[in-house]
Amino acid sequence: MPIRTIATLSVAILLGLIAVLAAQFWLGRQRQADQQSAALAGTVPVVVASQPIGRGMALTPALLKVVRYPQGSVPPGAMSSIEQATVGGQRLVLRPLASNEPVLPGKITVPGGRVNLSAAMTQGMRGVTFRSNDVAGVAGFVLPGDRVDVLLTRDVGGPAGTDAGKMNVVTQVLAENIKVLGVDQVSDDTAEAPVVAKAITLEMTPDQAQAISLAQAVGNVSLALRQVADEEPVTRQVTTVADLGGYRSFATTPVSYSPRAYAPRAAAPRAPSGPEVKVTRGVETKSYTVAR
Repeated sequence: MPIRTIATLSVAILLGLIAVLAAQFWLGRQRQADQQSAALAGTVPVVVASQPIGRGMALTPALLKVVRYPQGSVPPGAMSSIEQATVGGQRLVLRPLASNEPVLPGKITVPGGRVNLSAAMTQGMRGVTFRSNDVAGVAGFVLPGDRVDVLLTRDVGGPAGTDAGKMNVVTQVLAENIKVLGVDQVSDDTAEAPVVAKAITLEMTPDQAQAISLAQAVGNVSLALRQVADEEPVTRQVTTVADLGGYRSFATTPVSYSPRAYAPRAAAPRAPSGPEVKVTRGVETKSYTVAR
C-alpha cells in the first residue's frame, strides 16, 4: 500500500477519534447541565451563615454564603443575595446564628442599627417589666428567650363580717406563652446560669401590657415556666379556694327564736309572813295568816 494512502487513512482515523471524544465531552457537559437545571428547578437562593456568628458581630460577606432552598421551604423574609444582606451599612447580629442557618431580618439589625432590646422585639409588641423575687421568678430559672405564663393572685372580696369572705382569693391567668426579653439588665438569650432577678421584662401585646401593669397594683404577679416546646393553651383560666378541695365555710347561720319562749318567768308572789289563825266553821277548818 502506498505511503500516501496509509498517511491519509491514519489522519482520517485520528480525526474520527477526535470527533468522537469531542462529541462525548459535549454530551457529558450537556448531561451535567441538564442535571443541574433539574436540580435547580423549583429552588431559590437563600443567604445563610457560612460559620457560627455570635451575637453583636457585624455581618460581612466572608461570614455568608448562598445555598438553594426548595421554593416551598424558604423561611419568610429570607434574603436571596449576599449584597442584599450587607447593603446600606453595617448590620449586627441580634441572636447567635449557627452554621447554615438562614439570615432573617428578625435576627439582624437594620443598616447602622445597634444591638439593643427594642431591635430584638417583634413588630407591634411591647416590653413590660415587673418586680420579681425568688418565688415570682421561678427561683431564677427564668432566662431571656424562655416562655412563661403570667399569673395574678388577688382577693376579690366577699360578704362583710364572715370568715368565708376572708378566703375569697383567686388566681387567674393574665397571659400565656409569653416570651422573656430580659432578666434585670441581661437580654442575651444565650445566658444559661440561673439568677434571682429583681425585675423581668416580658414581650406582650399592648392589651396584655395594660393588664399586667394594673395587676401589679391589685395583687401578686408570678410566672409559670413553660417547657421549651409547649404551646398548649391553659385549660383553667381561674382557680378559687373552693377548687383546692377540703375547704369548709365557717360562716354561721342565724337561728330564729321567739322572744316569748325565752322571756324570763315572773317570780311567784311571796306569802305574807305573820301569826297564823285557824277558823272552824262546822266541820271545815281553814288557816289564815295575819299580816304584821
